[in-house]
Amino acid sequence: MNQQNQNQQKIQNPQTQVPATPQMNDRDFITDVLSHEKYMTASYCTALNEASHQTLYQDLLTIFNETQNAQRELYNEMFRKGWYKLEAADSQKIQQSYQQHQQYSSQFPYGTGAGGQLQ
Repeated sequence: MNQQNQNQQKIQNPQTQVPATPQMNDRDFITDVLSHEKYMTASYCTALNEASHQTLYQDLLTIFNETQNAQRELYNEMFRKGWYKLEAADSQKIQQSYQQHQQYSSQFPYGTGAGGQLQ
């Protein structure tokens, strides 16, 4: 695929410029914090799965939700500033994936009801 087609596949806002110096800039700081928030969210998921005490579970769930919301806000800010870009999904690949997952539903032990919902 040539460079022009690749650029058409990107979803990105205009990039906010940051100084090119050895010191950390705003983009560096947000990238670092976002990375830590993603790690913490994944770790809280593990803790939630393994929490055996209901009160502990509820406390962890509250912290998880706060961490997840902070992660999402950082992602939105980076995307808004053009520091986080996405690739447009190929509609043919989406359709293939959908069909593949529809075939998986026939393997569910209890079947599916109307609209593909488990019964």
